[in-house]
Amino acid sequence: MKTVLLKLYLVWVFLVFTVFMLLFLPGILIPGLFGPRAVRVTYFFMKAWSWVFSMLTFIRYDIHHREKIVRGQAYIYVSNHTSFLDLPGIALTIRGQFRPLAKRELLGLPVFGWITRVTCVVVDRSSPQSRKRSIDKLIEILQWGISILIFPEGTQNKTREPLQPFHDGAFRIAIETQQALLPLVVLNAGNLMPPKKLFLHPGRIHIYVDDPIPTRGLTLEDIPVLKERVRATMFHLITRHGTKP
Repeated sequence: MKTVLLKLYLVWVFLVFTVFMLLFLPGILIPGLFGPRAVRVTYFFMKAWSWVFSMLTFIRYDIHHREKIVRGQAYIYVSNHTSFLDLPGIALTIRGQFRPLAKRELLGLPVFGWITRVTCVVVDRSSPQSRKRSIDKLIEILQWGISILIFPEGTQNKTREPLQPFHDGAFRIAIETQQALLPLVVLNAGNLMPPKKLFLHPGRIHIYVDDPIPTRGLTLEDIPVLKERVRATMFHLITRHGTKP
């Protein structure tokens, strides 16, 4: 009986996802035709879709310490990544618009590829030239006063470890722009929808916002220390709060 209910729930989630994504899709895509600054309208619709998806699928996002995010301040958000369910919660957490760094493979997905092209900075991780272009673009976006989002692990964590090793990119950008890093952790998303598995059930996902970490006065030689500080902060949040249902 439980298996049947979970299959029916999976069908319901698929319907909610599809119907409301199609309804909101014009509001997500059309602003991108009017230049990168108009994408703030896109994020209004993205956040609206995330809220509707959460309400109708009974996947609730509990956001803790959101008051640490100063409205109008651009940050380099760094977050763990364990599931596709991370993204609606992060969209609801971050104030205003932002630009995630996304891998090129997402461009090939139906619908998601269009959204990725409008809302993200895309990188081909196998190409050094693409990595440099993406970093330059992220720096330019920060100069516009718009936040960026980077998953420093580089991909979804499919291991049993709280965090995978971090790449340098987010920390290099933070030091080069002297912009504050703001750590986030998303908990329980990977249990509700594990990576690369056709499995999903309702529940609560907790998102914790930590204090911004300043980078004023740091140089590129400080990347290892800064990276370890951020990783230790996120590790502490995950191990401290990771048992919440």
